Amino acid sequence: MPNSNTSPFEKFVEKIQSFMPGTGRKKHRTYQRREIPRDQHNVSRSAISEPAKKVLHRLNKSGYEAYLVGGGVRDILLGGQPKDFDIATNATPEEVHDLFRNSRLIGRRFRIVHVVFGREIIEVTTFRGNAVEADDDADDDDRRTSEHGLLLRDNVYGSQEEDALRRDFTVNALYYCIRDFTVIDFAGGVEDLKNRQLRLIGDPETRYREDPVRMLRAIRFAGKLGFDIEPGTEEPIRELAPLLTHIPPARLFDEVLKLFSAGYGEATYDLLRKYNLLAPLFPETVRALDNGEPDELIRQALRNTDARIAKGKSVTPYFLFAAMLWPALQAEWRHRQDNGDPVQPALHGAIAKVIGRQVQATSIPKRFSGPMKEIWEMQMRLPRRQGKRAFMAMSHPRFRAAYDFLLVRESAGEIEPGLGQWWTDFQATDERGQERMLSELSAGAPKKRKRKRKPANRS
Repeated sequence: MPNSNTSPFEKFVEKIQSFMPGTGRKKHRTYQRREIPRDQHNVSRSAISEPAKKVLHRLNKSGYEAYLVGGGVRDILLGGQPKDFDIATNATPEEVHDLFRNSRLIGRRFRIVHVVFGREIIEVTTFRGNAVEADDDADDDDRRTSEHGLLLRDNVYGSQEEDALRRDFTVNALYYCIRDFTVIDFAGGVEDLKNRQLRLIGDPETRYREDPVRMLRAIRFAGKLGFDIEPGTEEPIRELAPLLTHIPPARLFDEVLKLFSAGYGEATYDLLRKYNLLAPLFPETVRALDNGEPDELIRQALRNTDARIAKGKSVTPYFLFAAMLWPALQAEWRHRQDNGDPVQPALHGAIAKVIGRQVQATSIPKRFSGPMKEIWEMQMRLPRRQGKRAFMAMSHPRFRAAYDFLLVRESAGEIEPGLGQWWTDFQATDERGQERMLSELSAGAPKKRKRKRKPANRS
């Protein structure tokens, strides 16, 4: 018989620990609020941006609870410098919006607030409620799940404790209080940080079914932080990977960019392959790789991307997708030529088919798919440099990206080296040097044999 003195928070924790649909198993990990004083952690106000501190102070002075939460706290504890700062509060979105003239309300069903300070945006969310089941008197429209367990709506406000335990990973359920400088840990996140492991809060299978994108988040954080995925957290991933096909393609496109634009692309790629998560994102690519196409170009492109991000340079999504889909394109292009199609029509047909199938998995906006096609098509033009062709290629708006792609192909060993260096030199020299390079190219080219005309029949 349950204890009548059990608090609402303790009841909520019991639900989180025991909710294991269809299995009858119990989750024995204990969740207990822990406050870590300033002399026992390394979070300093100096590591928090001024805009984030302004938001925290104003909310607190206005009588609300407000905490730095999630990745910002996690990254500072790990000795890093966060790029973004998120704040959780008991103020409603409308109350936050009224406090900040430089804010805007985002979303429909569950509203959040963006407080804008120039280029920096501080995201403020109201404490979210029960992650297991809505209150009995809550509107059914506030929380719905699909037949696969996918959470369709989750629009319940709650306490700080509930907000913490509805978050995905323990290391993201950490709060920093700027009033007394404590770190508040509800799910053992500090211990998991010390052990460098990623652990889901609650039953992993249930949480993945609620939102399959959590599997991708597990991979992204494991790749970014260099953490191991805790055994219970990783166990269901391979089996549940196909659930990603129920996620809208537009959302998966955004998730792909997050996965490969964090500076740890190659490590992330290896993890996606390991846990069967690449197939729902790039089904044609995985099919080509399973049939023997090499993936060295993908790896080389991701290495280059990681190096660019490390230097603070931008990454273009169409270049990333051009590399990820290249093995699929190569397989389809070759198949069409084997069936008798001429080279160029075979390429155009392969491009249409590969992109057509890819957008069923992850949508690709036209502003990216167009340049991606041009990069691929330019790979046929770059070897043809005689006459005015080289200058025409250089004037193409996608020349630089196509040239970079050519260098990746050489580095991956897909084509013989030399062509990339020729284009590097051609861009670096002056007009006279370019004319000389083209003359040398023409002189070294095999001459076409002239056909002998048959003598006219004068009989």
